[in-house]
Amino acid sequence: MPRPAAVTRDDIRSAVLAMLAEAGDPDPPSGTRFRKVVSVRKLRARLGAGDPTTLSRALNDIEAEVVRTGLAGMAIPDLPDEIAAHMRALWQAAVAVQLDDVMRLRADAIQQAEASAAAHHDADLRTEMLRVELAELRSQFGTRDTELATLRADCRSLTERSDAHRTAAADLQRQLDVATSNLVQEKETHAKEFAAIHTRYEGLSRQLLQETEHQRHALQTERERLTAQITQAQERAAALEGLRDRLLADLATERDAHQRAAAEAAALTTLVAEQRAMLRPPENHSTVGPSRHRKASNGSQTQAASNRRRPK
Repeated sequence: MPRPAAVTRDDIRSAVLAMLAEAGDPDPPSGTRFRKVVSVRKLRARLGAGDPTTLSRALNDIEAEVVRTGLAGMAIPDLPDEIAAHMRALWQAAVAVQLDDVMRLRADAIQQAEASAAAHHDADLRTEMLRVELAELRSQFGTRDTELATLRADCRSLTERSDAHRTAAADLQRQLDVATSNLVQEKETHAKEFAAIHTRYEGLSRQLLQETEHQRHALQTERERLTAQITQAQERAAALEGLRDRLLADLATERDAHQRAAAEAAALTTLVAEQRAMLRPPENHSTVGPSRHRKASNGSQTQAASNRRRPK
């Protein structure tokens, strides 16, 4: 599982220096002391997380740095400072080269060990897979043997059932032949009955057509008679309508004449009253002449009014 991003290289360095300080060594530790105080397991337990491979690489770098620092601070007695400095530089270079070789060889050994462990693990996995496959194949072979035995038993049973089915098929074929012959006879009988029914149907059809034609003819005759009656009734209705119109016209004419007569009578009455008022004599001796004249005038007006009231 990869290390979380919170565990950085600075965190690893701080944890390693803290573990070395807690060990209480006054001088910088050697490689053996460093590995005794600090390990990947202890460092991972202190950090609480981290990839072991990443922690191992970081620990190797920190170990080389700490050990170099310790060697650089080592004093060489009874030698001048310049020679001691040259010897210290030469010693540091040799130690650095040696440490680099050691670290490279160690990294190579670790890689080879990891590759060998991975190959061994893969071989174990392949072996386990082959064992599982072998067990499955054995189980399949056992299942197939069981299935084969079952299929052989089923084959024998099916063979017996096939023989029984063949016998039953032969019986059914005989029954089918009998049924076929009976069906042929029934078809012939049905054909004869159908022919008789068809003949009867033809006769009934002709009879029905004749009756239908007779009824159609009677219906046509009745329809023509009713049409003639309807025509006569329409003519009579038209004549009655004409008579009614004529009577209504006469009635309207009589009504107009009566109205004109009433109007003339009213006019004559008014005229007579006016003439009487005009012809009334102021003295008695002149009464006879005007009265005769008035009577004559009244007679002529009455005759004219009667002539006007008489209808033409």
